[in-house]
Amino acid sequence: MSHHRPLLARLNWYWIFQLAGWGFLPLFAAAMGATRMPGLMWVMCWGAASGIVISDVWHRLIKRRVGSGRRVGWKMVLGGVLVLGTFHTAVQYLGFLMFASSGMVRGFGWLPSALMSWWSIYLVWHIFYMGVLSLRRANRAEAEALRLEVAAKDAELRALQAQVNPHFFFNSMNSVRALIYEDQNAAAQMIDQLASVMRYALQSGHHDTVPLSAEIEAVQAYLAIEKIRFEERMRVSVEIGAGLELVRIPPMALQTLVENAVKYGVEISATGSEIRIVARRLDDGTVHIEIANLGAIVPFANSTKVGLVNTRKRLALALGATAQLDLSENSGWVRATLTLPEAA
Repeated sequence: MSHHRPLLARLNWYWIFQLAGWGFLPLFAAAMGATRMPGLMWVMCWGAASGIVISDVWHRLIKRRVGSGRRVGWKMVLGGVLVLGTFHTAVQYLGFLMFASSGMVRGFGWLPSALMSWWSIYLVWHIFYMGVLSLRRANRAEAEALRLEVAAKDAELRALQAQVNPHFFFNSMNSVRALIYEDQNAAAQMIDQLASVMRYALQSGHHDTVPLSAEIEAVQAYLAIEKIRFEERMRVSVEIGAGLELVRIPPMALQTLVENAVKYGVEISATGSEIRIVARRLDDGTVHIEIANLGAIVPFANSTKVGLVNTRKRLALALGATAQLDLSENSGWVRATLTLPEAA
């Protein structure tokens, strides 16, 4: 809404410059001693008022032409200078006849200099006016380019998020299908947990980022599903530092990394794996969220690569280039580390 715009943006600069520019004429005449001549100040005020009206009518014609998509070329500008200057000369002569003494204007020897003066004034008016129009068009083009850039970024982010959810639900439904034949009660519990995760995924899909607490809650529901499936083979620990509950992350970003940890840490190991989720704030203000599992980086895991690339892109789009995702292996542990900027 307009009342939220900055003061400078709310001001009508056209009329400010119109009044200031044409108002300069009587002020200049007064400084040159016009007040000592009977009626001359009234003539100059008449000329300034006429200039405001004449130039505003011309401004509206130009605005209508530009609004219809037609170009305002130099021929039109030059023609406008000649026509407006000539017309204003006639109007100014009328002002002399109305307000000045009868002896102030004699013959037409004054006409060439008057025409040159008013032509010059309207030439200056056009230079400033066309300059302002060009600046306004440049600002509008920049604003439109920015709007399109934001729209493209939002569309890309939505497309990346749309890739995550079907992948997750496909894997979860496979888990439910496998369990139905083994333990129907456990399968029913899994479906309840899956419904919670689905609800979160659908709701969070409308946002670029979500609080870490909401993401952790969804992750724990997912881990409850997999706990039914893997039982003692999957061991989970979650440690969230104080004050990090409201840290913003892309929805389902943590879920994707935890899902990889389950798939490549628990599922492929006969003895299972521990999954550690740790979030802490470092001394420089950045936030590290680490998902670790026992195992090794699988060199030909295409689905893992897709998930990591997706998450990296979503981090950059939602939080900026300083948000990073690193994957490392050390001492039998695979660690996916999210580094979030301080503002997150």
